[in-house]
Amino acid sequence: MIAGHATSVSLEPAFWDALGEAAAEEGVPLNALVARIDADRIRAADPPNLASAIRVWLFERCRSGKG
Repeated sequence: MIAGHATSVSLEPAFWDALGEAAAEEGVPLNALVARIDADRIRAADPPNLASAIRVWLFERCRSGKG
């Protein structure tokens, strides 16, 4: 559930693992982290799909030294 509605996201296992680690490091549930990424995504002028937004978020997190 994200923002009160059922959502399906298809990611490779490595991305699910990294997303779970990021949620744990930030001390938030996985669905809360995905909801935050989704909220940022829909503010974009040309929003990507949610799976792409998650992959980019993880990539940027890694580049910033947080992951």
